[in-house]
Amino acid sequence: MTPRHSGVRDVVAYNWPQYAAGLTAAATAAAVAGRLPRPVRRLARTGSAAALGLLAAATAASWCVYDRSDLYAYDWLAALLPRTPSSYAVVSCGLDEVSGPLAARWPGARQVSVDLYDPALTTEGSIRRARRRVPPPAHAVPGRPGALPLPAAGTDAVLLVFAAHELRRARDREALFAACARALRPGGTLILAEHLRDAANTAVFGPGAWHFLPRAEWLRLAALAGLRPAAERRVAHLVTAFAFTKPEPEPERT
Repeated sequence: MTPRHSGVRDVVAYNWPQYAAGLTAAATAAAVAGRLPRPVRRLARTGSAAALGLLAAATAASWCVYDRSDLYAYDWLAALLPRTPSSYAVVSCGLDEVSGPLAARWPGARQVSVDLYDPALTTEGSIRRARRRVPPPAHAVPGRPGALPLPAAGTDAVLLVFAAHELRRARDREALFAACARALRPGGTLILAEHLRDAANTAVFGPGAWHFLPRAEWLRLAALAGLRPAAERRVAHLVTAFAFTKPEPEPERT
């Protein structure tokens, strides 16, 4: 069976209150525009058109990224993780659509799936709705940002795919990156895939892009955890994937 992943219909279902609010605002502005003075009428109609345009652009971008691109084929991983790991962890924050495809991609590797979902930490309503539609896999084990159920220095790779940004507090993200670094063996790799708060994502998602985090924040978190940037790749034009490595110990001098 082909592993399931979210497409644009799921994205709309997860975020329907935002879509409903945008459509309501656009419809209300259009409905009252005719009763307003001419200068304000033009402003109301422009605002209505802008709201509809942003919704259309965000929906089209989601369709291109999640339904039409090769994002979920995971072929882009080869550029960031050239060697198949013997053991790896998939860390999610309520929605795990990664562990299934990677188990099929790396059948000989040992996988641990960690679920960080906690309503007190992952506060977005979209995550609750997504979790109802896509329950966590039966093999997932619970974890905390600063306490992953992984042996110290025993994992070849840790993957955070559309997960880390759901931790809205900086200290929780810092704790997560530190825990990932502890779990990685020397020379191991942390793979991070996220939309960024950048010009391209802002152009298509509008204010919704503020839910994403800037590139500088991810680099800061990696550096704070003692991880080094090893590779960076753009996926489906709007997603950025990073590889951060845990340094090997320095050889002893004689």
